[in-house]
Amino acid sequence: MSDFFIKIHELFSEKSTRWRTSEEEETREETREETREETREETLDDWFIESLTTYKDLHVYQLERPTQVLEWTSGKTVCVAGCIASKNEILELRLPLKLFADENKGLCAERDFKVVHGGFAEGPVRCLRHVPGTRCVVTSDGLSADLEVWELGGDGSDVIRRTGSVKRRSSVSEGRCRIAARLCSQPQILHGARSSDIQLTELTSGQTLYQLETDAADPLSSLQFVNDSVFLAGCSQGNIYVADTRTSSAPQISPPPASSGKSALWWTDASGGPDPSSCRVIRLSSSGEAVVSDLRNPGGAVSRARLDVQTRRSSLDDVRLSWAPALDDCVAVSGFGGTVQIYNTCVWRTELQEVQPLFEHRGHVVSNRQSDVALVTYHVWHPERPRTLLSAASDGSVHLWDWVDRSAWD
Repeated sequence: MSDFFIKIHELFSEKSTRWRTSEEEETREETREETREETREETLDDWFIESLTTYKDLHVYQLERPTQVLEWTSGKTVCVAGCIASKNEILELRLPLKLFADENKGLCAERDFKVVHGGFAEGPVRCLRHVPGTRCVVTSDGLSADLEVWELGGDGSDVIRRTGSVKRRSSVSEGRCRIAARLCSQPQILHGARSSDIQLTELTSGQTLYQLETDAADPLSSLQFVNDSVFLAGCSQGNIYVADTRTSSAPQISPPPASSGKSALWWTDASGGPDPSSCRVIRLSSSGEAVVSDLRNPGGAVSRARLDVQTRRSSLDDVRLSWAPALDDCVAVSGFGGTVQIYNTCVWRTELQEVQPLFEHRGHVVSNRQSDVALVTYHVWHPERPRTLLSAASDGSVHLWDWVDRSAWD
C-alpha cells in the first residue's frame, strides 16, 4: 500500500475515533442529565411530602422576570416589579383568598395570585416603597439620581401610572437608594444611598423637610423609621445612625460591633414600635455573625450568634435581614443562597455561639427547573400574620408560605 493510501487510512481512522468519542461523550452527558433530572424530581417529591407537615399554607406564583422587591400595599395585596436592565412590569397582586379562609379551605375557589393593577417602568426597579395612607409607591432604579412616584390604579383604572419624581440630595447615583415611609397627614418619604445624602421629602410639594448632617458618606444597607419621628440608618461597614427628624441635633452614631471574623459587609434591621426603648437592633455580617442590641445602647451586645449561612461573596444588595413584625424574637435571613432561614433570637446568649435555624424554606431551590441555582432575591414578613412570609428568587418564582413551628411540638 502506497504512503498516500496509508495516510488516507490513518486520517479516516482518526476521524472515526473522534466521532465515536464525541458520540460516547454526548451519550454520557445525556445520561448525566437524566440522572440529575431524576434526582431533582426525587428531591422535589420528598420536599412536597415534607411540606404537608411543615407548612400551614404554601402558594406559588411565577413572574415573567425576577424581582428584587416585595412590598405590602395592604394585608391582602403586594407590589412586585422586574429588575432586569430594560422595560419591566410593576404589578399589584392580590394574595390567594384561600389563605384567609379560616375554615373549609378546600372549598375556597380562589387559590391563586391575581393581578389587580399593572404598569411598566422603563428600567429596573431596585427599591420600591408603599407610602402608608395612600395608593402611591416610590421606586428607585439604582441608576439615576431621581426617584419615581407611581399611583396604583385610581379613578376606577387598573393601571399603575407614573405621576411624578423626587429629587435627591445627590445629583448623581451613588448606589442603590434606600427609601422609608411613614403614615403622615402629608405624605413624606425618607431616602438616601449614603449617610451623607439622607433627606426627608414631602411628596406633594417636593420640599425638603430634614437632612442628616454628617461628614461621612457611608453606603447604606438599610433605612427605616422606628417610630413616627425617629429613624435608623444602617451602613455597610456596620455603623448605624439614629436621628430624630423633628430636630437638627447631631445623630447618635454607633460603631460596628466587635467581630471575631473578617466582615466586609454588615446588614441591619430594627424592630418597630411606638416606644424606641422597646426597639431592638440586629446586625449581620458577611461572615455570618449576628449581634442583637438595644436601640438605647446600640453599641452594646444583648446577644450574639454565628448563623448557619453560606458565607459566599455577597454584595450589599444581595442579603435581606428582617425582624418579624408579629412574632416575638424571630428574624428572617435570605440572600446567602437559595433558602430563607428563620432564627429565634431569644435562645441566643451574650457569648458567641453557632446556632441552627428554627425553620428553613427550601422551596425555591427544590422547585427550580433552570440550570443555575435559584438564589433568593428578597423576602418580607406579612404585617399581621405571625408566620406568613413572601419570598422571591432569581428564577422569577414568588412563594407565599405560612410555616409551622415544629419546635413547639417538642
